[in-house]
Amino acid sequence: MDPPAAEVLHYSDEEQSSTLLLQLHKLRAESILTDVILCAGRTEIPCHRNVLASSSAYFRAMFCNGFRETRQTKAASMLQFGRLFEACSRFLQSQLRPDNCLSMFRLSDLMNCDSLRKKAKEMAMESFTDVSSSEDLCELSLQELMGYLEDDSLCAQEEEVFETLVAWIRHDPISRRGTISNLFKKVRLRHLHPTYLFQFIANDPLIQSSTLCTEIIESVRRLMFSIGTRSIRDFVVDFKPLWAAPRRCSHDDTLVVVGGRRNNELTSREALVFDEKKQKWQRLTKLPVRLYKASHVALHSILYVLGGLITNTSSSQVSRTVYTLSLKTNQWRTAEPMLEPRFAHQTVSYLHFIFVLGGLGSDRQLTAGVERYNSMFNQWEAVAPMPETVLYPAVATTNQRIYMFGGQDATHDPVRLIQVYHIGRNMWCTMENRTVKNVSAPAVVLDETIYIIGGYTRRVMAYDTEANRFVKCANLKERRMHHAATGLNNKLYVTGGRYVSGHDAIEDTDAFECFDPKTDTWTCKGRLPFKLFDHGCLTLTCVTQNWKKS
Repeated sequence: MDPPAAEVLHYSDEEQSSTLLLQLHKLRAESILTDVILCAGRTEIPCHRNVLASSSAYFRAMFCNGFRETRQTKAASMLQFGRLFEACSRFLQSQLRPDNCLSMFRLSDLMNCDSLRKKAKEMAMESFTDVSSSEDLCELSLQELMGYLEDDSLCAQEEEVFETLVAWIRHDPISRRGTISNLFKKVRLRHLHPTYLFQFIANDPLIQSSTLCTEIIESVRRLMFSIGTRSIRDFVVDFKPLWAAPRRCSHDDTLVVVGGRRNNELTSREALVFDEKKQKWQRLTKLPVRLYKASHVALHSILYVLGGLITNTSSSQVSRTVYTLSLKTNQWRTAEPMLEPRFAHQTVSYLHFIFVLGGLGSDRQLTAGVERYNSMFNQWEAVAPMPETVLYPAVATTNQRIYMFGGQDATHDPVRLIQVYHIGRNMWCTMENRTVKNVSAPAVVLDETIYIIGGYTRRVMAYDTEANRFVKCANLKERRMHHAATGLNNKLYVTGGRYVSGHDAIEDTDAFECFDPKTDTWTCKGRLPFKLFDHGCLTLTCVTQNWKKS
């Protein structure tokens, strides 16, 4: 017979591991049985080899594989303590600032620490305005600086990019002067303000010392002064990629609404910006004065408000004043005034020009006058007048031409006419078209197609300029007029206006809608903070968002 099974006792001591660690710590503190010393500067730390080998793959290889260190009682080497390493990385990340992120980036390379490298690079990109003034930037190598300047995610205006590379060269002019040509190619010339390019950059001694740089600037000058009549293909081969470089993706295209008539009461001084991430409207600095039926346009990331009827005085006065607003400063300033006072006029921008068309003059009479502002020289000049005097047409510019659709004549009858102005030739032509029947409608260009939205009608028409052909798009929900629209991220955004209700009454609206040409559909984007019409709706590009702090 089998003997009876022996009784087995399973022993478990939950305090054994903690007691063991305490005893090991006591032994180490009293230097008992320690067999290796770690040195950190002048500090010596007695340790047990078996504990180090159990904690670090590096020490295991050191003590167990016949390395020289197995026969030594001291070690001063890189320690492979994974969790300790990550804790140090997290600590360094918490200490990141614009004035030390470049140094931290270099340290991450020495440590081979990907998490620190990523965070330091992100801060350098996002806070480049502050980083560019740090001493560390001037210590970058040419390759390191080029890596920052050519990155699409760099949060900086092109003017800052140029000033940064100049400061870097002047930190060590003897050895760095010859790098100006390579660095200048990293400046995205198309997105520079022309005045800054031709009056500041072109006259910089560093630029003038480089034949290639002066040739590049001259190519830009010929392209812009020809007002689009010349092609990029006409210039040097190296110029095409420089001119075609895209805007940095860190630049946010932002929708701004300004002025207009609020709740059918007072003319509004409000300027609003739509925060896409939070899906809500925020207020900018208010306009200095109340302007009724002013015009609004964007040029070089600057918002222009031109003319209008000043209504905050005892007697209304037609203005020729031009106000400007930059999202970078969130401050209103005045620019060179128009040649003639006017209101209820139309305004478009093209290259470095602003064109002001028609409207009502100081005598409250319709005018066919057209004037052009050259932002490069801060000058206004009269150009060829419109063939037919109209009020409230839809106006857009593309392919070197200004297109003016419909509107109404002095007797308030709709005009079935397309008037086209060739910018380079300073000439007008007219085309009759029975499809055109819009008054107080905005026009927006997307991919060289002009969209005319409403205008006492629900119709939305897409106009092909090459084929001189209209295509009908999805209708608006109501007959809309005196609204505003802009293009943003390949879609049309329409704000406010007035509409004809079911009882044939004209009412104001706070609607905020979006049209997608790819799907031919409308979607609601929410509401304006108040009902608004005869206002401006524009797309501005900004890097910094100081308006969020105001």
